[in-house]
Amino acid sequence: MALLVGVTILWSFSFSLIGVYLAGQVDSYFAVLTRVTLACLLFLPMLRPRRVPVSIRWALMGIGAIQLGLMYISYYYSFVLLSVPEILLFTIFTPIYIALIDDLLAGRFRPFYLVTAGLAVLGAAVIRYQGISDDYWFGFAMVQGANLCFAIGQVGYRRLMLRTQLDVPAVNLFGWFYIGALLLVLPAWLIWGDASRPATTPLQWGVLLWLGLVASGLGYFLWNEGARRVDAGTLAIMNNALIPAGLLVNLVIWDHDADLLRIGVGGAIMLASLVFNRWWQRRYPGTAKQEANAIG
Repeated sequence: MALLVGVTILWSFSFSLIGVYLAGQVDSYFAVLTRVTLACLLFLPMLRPRRVPVSIRWALMGIGAIQLGLMYISYYYSFVLLSVPEILLFTIFTPIYIALIDDLLAGRFRPFYLVTAGLAVLGAAVIRYQGISDDYWFGFAMVQGANLCFAIGQVGYRRLMLRTQLDVPAVNLFGWFYIGALLLVLPAWLIWGDASRPATTPLQWGVLLWLGLVASGLGYFLWNEGARRVDAGTLAIMNNALIPAGLLVNLVIWDHDADLLRIGVGGAIMLASLVFNRWWQRRYPGTAKQEANAIG
């Protein structure tokens, strides 16, 4: 849980950094390629290929290609179509995807997680409901594609690591995650990227360095590690904690207008969903054990 909270604070800056300094100025495919390459370079020295079965390598590469590669391509393009607040609003559906994908992979349907995820969605909707731009439909589709990829990656990594009994630290495995993403975003940039619009200013390169090494490199490793240590309900709820955090960063640093009453009410609803989830796990501890047994 602490890992998820820490990464939430870290990632809360990413929305505004992309929206203010990169969107519309730097080619989105170039930005994605730079972020993934930097993250990959950070973890490559820690790889221990001989200690990791080929099947696990391919699984991690597939998860990285979906969660980071496909997600970033959709996510960055959405910044061209939508404002930062709109993108924050449209991410409220990620908890629903997590709950449904987790149940789908387990071959079951449990409405409890949908209830807690639904409460988190309600809290996020209270915070960010507002008018939408003319590019709503396509922008909405791009964000939902990113949300779905992010959800698939989180659940996939969580289940893979809970099933895998390897005597290898996760830090020595995670480089395969970034290699998979790089194998996807490199050809995407070569095919669709605009080579005439790279980062040109020290500020833009500084933002990309931060996003690549810290937000992507350390952030995704710590987030996925946190994801496999909590139940699916808590994971779903924590995905929406990014919304009030991102809004507060906009308000405090970039002085964007925000409705503090809505943030407070929505945040309280999201906190209630987390408390409700914790209460349920304490009252019915067999639920978590059944989930672990089903995965293992």
